Amino acid sequence: MTFDTVLVANRGEIAVRVIRTLRAMGIRSVAVFSDADAGARHVAEADVAVHIGPAPARQSYLNIDAIIAAAQRTGAQAVHPGYGFLSENPQFAAALQAAGIVFIGPPVTAIQTMGDKIAAKAAVSAFGVPVVPGVSRPGLTDADLIAGAEDVGYPVLVKPSAGGGGKGMRVVEKRGELEAALASARREAAAAFGDDTLFLERYVLHPRHIEVQVLADGYGNVVHFGERECSLQRRHQKVIEEAPSPLMDAPTRARIGAAACDTARSVDYTGAGTVEFIVSADRPDEFFFMEMNTRLQVEHPVTEMVTGVDLVELQVRIAAGEKLPIVQDDVTMSGHAIEARVYAEDPAHGFLPTGGTVLDLVEPQGPGIRVDSGLAAGSVIGSDYDPMLAKVIAQADDRPSALRALDRALADTAVLGVATNIEFLRFLLAEPDVATGRLDTGLLDRRTPDFVPADPGDDELIAAAAYKWLRAWPPVAEDLWAVPSGWRMGERAPVVFRLHAGDRTDHVRLTGTPHDAVAAVEDGESRSLTATLDGDRLAVTLDGLRTDYLVATTDHHIWLHGAGRTAVIEEVREAPVRPDDAHSGDAELVSPMPGSVVAVGVTDGASVDSGSVVVTVEAMKMEHALTAPVDGVVELLVAVGDQVKVGQPLARISATQKADES
Repeated sequence: MTFDTVLVANRGEIAVRVIRTLRAMGIRSVAVFSDADAGARHVAEADVAVHIGPAPARQSYLNIDAIIAAAQRTGAQAVHPGYGFLSENPQFAAALQAAGIVFIGPPVTAIQTMGDKIAAKAAVSAFGVPVVPGVSRPGLTDADLIAGAEDVGYPVLVKPSAGGGGKGMRVVEKRGELEAALASARREAAAAFGDDTLFLERYVLHPRHIEVQVLADGYGNVVHFGERECSLQRRHQKVIEEAPSPLMDAPTRARIGAAACDTARSVDYTGAGTVEFIVSADRPDEFFFMEMNTRLQVEHPVTEMVTGVDLVELQVRIAAGEKLPIVQDDVTMSGHAIEARVYAEDPAHGFLPTGGTVLDLVEPQGPGIRVDSGLAAGSVIGSDYDPMLAKVIAQADDRPSALRALDRALADTAVLGVATNIEFLRFLLAEPDVATGRLDTGLLDRRTPDFVPADPGDDELIAAAAYKWLRAWPPVAEDLWAVPSGWRMGERAPVVFRLHAGDRTDHVRLTGTPHDAVAAVEDGESRSLTATLDGDRLAVTLDGLRTDYLVATTDHHIWLHGAGRTAVIEEVREAPVRPDDAHSGDAELVSPMPGSVVAVGVTDGASVDSGSVVVTVEAMKMEHALTAPVDGVVELLVAVGDQVKVGQPLARISATQKADES
């Protein structure tokens, strides 16, 4: 059996990545897209694209009927689900089978078993795969769990049987805390997964998250492709992954790989899957089964880079009925690879989702560098989907070299127009424990409070001012009075720009012409300046040292990328000087992220106390409550259901006498 057309039931970077392999295999690719993704990169790169509905995922990418109709309409013999969305949905796999379309994934029964963590533990235990000691059987009550915790021993980990992503998980240190933790976990699990079934595991101290990539064909052959270290997580969400793990020695690697293969055999698995294990940093030779992801993983590129195998190609060939072309002894790992996930989020403000239009894009290149991305200039990053934009991967001969290569690649990465976590990623790579491989799943959360983004320096402020100056400079200086040179009788007057960036607001003074100027920030020292502008390329030479920048602008903001970092600089008006212009004490609540208003806590015209929740905005699976900073009277500017942009005013608080007192 061969496929000539395959539909990719996903979006963003994974859709682009799958389409790339389909093209290399000579297979016609079909993309699907929502209203929000009409101009997306995966749509442009596919051979055919089908519109499947409005922006909300439940009406488009999670709409099983719409995706099957798209496959039938385009003659697709198979569907690749990517990851997320419907990739681990047994109803989707069964519906495709009923429609005579091949699901490029495992059997329905394997998805169902591994999707139920209690059933999964029972299945793998029967094959001798070690599991974390705990209490896991269907129908456990709170009383059962409290009684069982005494045998397991504290600390314990409360886990929901359904779902993932850390939702519903609780670490409980002592018996008196367990009852409340169970109630909280049940509520969260029920809300997130529609299933409040819980079980307990012994909490492994200093845990490391290590997973093994497996592939199995329909002829009983199962092969593993080594392990990946995924311990650098923030709130159970992976951020940086690598292969191989710096913890594993050769004998343990062989044992954990064999256990992963047995896990696949326990459910008659076919296709690509990942078996996740928990390993104590204190006992690296002891590992326990955690769960199996019945799909391709986000971090699969690091395995591909160290093994030289295209996992998507093997997925497609197995789904088409072919045998695995290799046996275990054929799998070798060469060098070291590390991946960093680039998110549309603001680490300096609680990792709030960000958004906007991609004005320009810089992606690193060079030997050993790979970028999996769904971005293109003009892409609109909204609040409808996951905030992951791209992955930057580096491979080198050894781990220290790979870390340095990834840091350099991130320095050469920029998404102008959208705030990202790139600076935070570089902060993590510079952490001594990361450099030495002393990892555990709590490391990132412990270090996050220490992250402080660096304010743009004087050089970047001068560059932004020079850019504004050059934009105003006429191409031909025929009229002396039209040239913003500050010319006058006597000495020239400086051209002054008031710029804000990070926590600083400064005046930049430029005197002369852009080709022969003197620059100074506030009352600092004077520096020689030469600046030229060619489209979006700005060259700035300060005191004989040249820096090249890529520049883009939005409203009053200037985005600069150069010298290994991206700066966002805002031109601001001078502060008011008249007494009646001064701040009156009133306050305006603005949206910290693009999203939708999901709740309004007060009525228009109501009196509120400082700290009262006024409006709640949701974006990318995250809610953010905005509270009144002062006592006063509310003027609402939005309603539930409204879509809002970053910085959009949501409400005003008049800091006057409260309505009930007046």
